[in-house]
Amino acid sequence: MTLAANLGYPRLGAKRELKWALESYWAGKTKAADLLQTAKALRLEHWKLQQTAGIDVIPSNDFSLYDHVLDTTMMIGAIPARYAKLEKPTDLDLYFAMARGTQQGATNFAAMEMTKWFDTNYHYIVPEIEKDQTYRLASAKVVDEFNEAQAAGIHTRPVLLGPVSYLLLSKSTSTDGVPLNTLAKLIPVYVEVLQRLAAAGADWVQMDEPCLALDLDEAARKAYADAYNQLGQVANLRLLVATYFGGLEDNLELAVGLPVYGLHVDLVRAPQQLDHVLAQLPAEKTLSLGVVDGRNVWRTDLDAALQKVQTAVIALGAERVQIAPSCSLTFSPQDLDLETKLDDELKSWLAFARQKLDELALLKKAVSGGVESAAESFKVSRAALQSRRESLRTHNPQVRQRLEAVSDSMLNRAHDFETRKSAQAQKLGLPPLPTTTIGSFPQTPEVRAQRSAKNKGSLTQAQYDEFLKTEIARTIQKQEELGLDVLVHGEFERTDMVEYFGERMTGIAFTQNGWVQSYGSRAVRPPIIFGDVARPEPMTVDWSAYAQSLTKKPVKGMLTGPVTILEWSFVRDDQPRALTCRQLALAIRDEVLDLERAGIGIIQIDEPAFREGFPLRKAEQNDYLQWAIESFKLSASGVQDETQIHTHMCYAEFDHIIEAIGRMDADVISIEASRSKMELLDAFKQYQYPGEIGPGIYDIHSPNIPAQAEMEDLLAKAAQVVPNDRLWVNPDCGLKTRQWEQVLPALTNMVNAAQAVRQQLKV
Repeated sequence: MTLAANLGYPRLGAKRELKWALESYWAGKTKAADLLQTAKALRLEHWKLQQTAGIDVIPSNDFSLYDHVLDTTMMIGAIPARYAKLEKPTDLDLYFAMARGTQQGATNFAAMEMTKWFDTNYHYIVPEIEKDQTYRLASAKVVDEFNEAQAAGIHTRPVLLGPVSYLLLSKSTSTDGVPLNTLAKLIPVYVEVLQRLAAAGADWVQMDEPCLALDLDEAARKAYADAYNQLGQVANLRLLVATYFGGLEDNLELAVGLPVYGLHVDLVRAPQQLDHVLAQLPAEKTLSLGVVDGRNVWRTDLDAALQKVQTAVIALGAERVQIAPSCSLTFSPQDLDLETKLDDELKSWLAFARQKLDELALLKKAVSGGVESAAESFKVSRAALQSRRESLRTHNPQVRQRLEAVSDSMLNRAHDFETRKSAQAQKLGLPPLPTTTIGSFPQTPEVRAQRSAKNKGSLTQAQYDEFLKTEIARTIQKQEELGLDVLVHGEFERTDMVEYFGERMTGIAFTQNGWVQSYGSRAVRPPIIFGDVARPEPMTVDWSAYAQSLTKKPVKGMLTGPVTILEWSFVRDDQPRALTCRQLALAIRDEVLDLERAGIGIIQIDEPAFREGFPLRKAEQNDYLQWAIESFKLSASGVQDETQIHTHMCYAEFDHIIEAIGRMDADVISIEASRSKMELLDAFKQYQYPGEIGPGIYDIHSPNIPAQAEMEDLLAKAAQVVPNDRLWVNPDCGLKTRQWEQVLPALTNMVNAAQAVRQQLKV
């Protein structure tokens, strides 16, 4: 029989129970036992939910308190040496110290670096591998959670991040170290884990190896062969290697040849690979078909998916085929049934994680009993797809006409950077190493309470606006007292940097509970771009103009860029992503020009997701860079020379795209750099960035308050790479998630560090 299998389920809970439990624990309001009990209850709830939905293969160890890569680091004992100085930490203390950083007395323990998981908006904690790294089995979490499910009467397929992908996603702590060279030491630990799982009663284990969808060198290819020649020999256990986020392409022969019992392929991102996989898959090997999109919210075309499954069943036999999502469903919102404010038509076009389980079960039913056994459900699916294709809501003739009228002159500033730099210096009068922040300031409980009151109707819009003005005025005053050179209004009117703008554009819908994990307890509700996008009226101008009226110092207008809105949304799949991005760019362009007309001399167009959208395969990268760069330039290039355009990027590797970032032609770019101790600036050593650079020297994702000396050291390192007249001083990212008690002393140290380094450099 063909089985319905799942690769992973959202962790946070339908009502974000894990988020609240984590933040309560971190705040000292609850005990570790309370947090662990919430986690256990969520795991059980999710296992039973999948069982009830008719899923035959249910994953375990897909749950994490913070990050599955960090869980793997804990499992193999790859703990960075600096944490050895922690005094008597519990396993939980150590885990969260690695994820978030911590302080004991006067000692700061920096968090591990964080970066994006492939081309998603999920952030993982980057493993730090010593040149002479040793490994040991230090955590039995995967076995414990398998046993936990067994005790509840649910037999699961445990999930492990495969050892080769783990090492390929790691960083070396030494300049001449290569994490992959430690594979021989790591494999015995994985063997021990698999043996323990087999002893506990596991029959299958899912080994996630997403790096098989990347361009691999010979060392990586050999590593896969070496690793699975050993792992595949564990007695009484079958391994399924799961690939996703792209096609196997030139790694197909390698993947199908691994001595394992099963292979999962992503047929949403790479539907063209099915025939090639079927032609080369060895006899008796199970094939898991990723035919339901694990990364978007659109209802599956059941007929098209069923055709793929039937093709595989004819070629392999029903017993060798599994029906699965393209990847873990952790990238999807949890349950569409919780959305009571979406209109019926739009809602009929969608499927969240819970509904995707139903789709898997329906496909299994249709394969086993024929389409007639699920005829009514298939009929509903067809009607929804036809409704979406024909709906007038998805097409706006005015937007289409405006796109056709875009000219080359709209994609470029009037003059080069040096000309603009002179005009901006004369207008702005900033000191060397100017200080600023990235945009947001703390969203306190009072801010959230006032927003909630307005949404519930107990506070009028006028009253809410007055409250926001008071917050803005207070924040402008605090920034002036701190001595910052370029100020921001604080973004108190915004819940999320993408959501705020999406709510003010046409063609975009929002959910009430469509939360998706970004990192740790941080969740976002991605907009759903279902139609052509336009901006009916100004979105930020009044708030920025009001802030500017309160000070003689320049105030940055704060916008989210078109590429980031695209990447952090659930995007329509009925037209090219490039077309949707250009529509967004025109909307942001309108806002940029309105800000300039309102007297805002510095405008920041944030693009933290620019690197995230970078295709995983080299063959597709140039095309992406062309339309992504053009979209940013379309949004930014209408302003005068005197108007300074900033952009911001964070938590991504820039080495391979640094020249492309230069072609975006922003006057100033700010980037995350503190967690990596300025390692990200290495890219700028080889390439002279044409604009100005603000490498972050304050890690805002940690509760730690960095000392002035620590910031001076980071700034001095930056000054070795970036010319003094092009160097800015700023945090890594916005300060929304921090508390004022943390922010004020940290920014005081940052401003003092800038002043000290100015004196040291005599500028």
